Amino acid sequence: MMKKRQLFAVAALSAAFTLSAAVSSVAAAPTWQETGTTYTGSLGGGEGLASRADGSLLYRGLGSIPLDLRVKGWNHVGDPDIAQGYTFDAYQGPDSATSKMFEVTTPEGRRYDYVHPLDSGEKLNNSFATVSPDAQWLVSGEWGDQNRLQVFPAPLLNASTPRTGGSLPQAGQITLDKPVRDIQACDFVNDTRLVCVSDDGSRQLFPDDRPLLQVDLPHKLDGGPVTGQVTDLFALPQRSVCKGTFEAEGVDYDAARGILRAQVVQPGVCVVATTVYSYRLQ
Repeated sequence: MMKKRQLFAVAALSAAFTLSAAVSSVAAAPTWQETGTTYTGSLGGGEGLASRADGSLLYRGLGSIPLDLRVKGWNHVGDPDIAQGYTFDAYQGPDSATSKMFEVTTPEGRRYDYVHPLDSGEKLNNSFATVSPDAQWLVSGEWGDQNRLQVFPAPLLNASTPRTGGSLPQAGQITLDKPVRDIQACDFVNDTRLVCVSDDGSRQLFPDDRPLLQVDLPHKLDGGPVTGQVTDLFALPQRSVCKGTFEAEGVDYDAARGILRAQVVQPGVCVVATTVYSYRLQ
């Protein structure tokens, strides 16, 4: 009789752990409900977007690269971010580049350039810039198949960085628990969670075509190495009157208003238009 009771107790405990794990899994993968669609021109806004404090949106595209930066060879701008009124842009140069650059624009309009010489094995791509909620760390990423996101001290806002531009070394990176491909943009939802747009349409790494991914951290960034848990949330929409290959691009989470936005460049002759999809947590 005692043995049966013990077996029953073990079974009950096991069931409780299973239920707890299921609840935790559901909590880790929130449901985002699509709430709206807007459009922007791809030339001036097809590379990324960021929300300002007043709720308006800042867009970036190839047409928004300042002439002085083009002259210096910075020919691509990635998905931007805004933190405490400072705008952070990610720039990259030609295929022969040996560095990448983050430009910070102050609330007063002054621009400062922070150049990062490529470390051994680092790709030249500079797809995006996103700043942690405490405004101390800047996260970026490379193209292709990757198992990490890069972390830098946030220029100007982190006291360890030069005050008027200069060199920017890497801090401890975010190692991902599963590989990702063609990450175009990431943004922080809170201190320990990012959402990232992947332009991977192969379905080889995740079941969704051009997925929105979630990266969960065990604690807020502190400049040391950390491992991120990657979850496939859903496939970004691919809706257009034109046929062809879509391109997933920027992402932004407006924490003050609880709005998530993701960009998809339309195919074919509709490439001049970028669709911005809006979501809210349900």
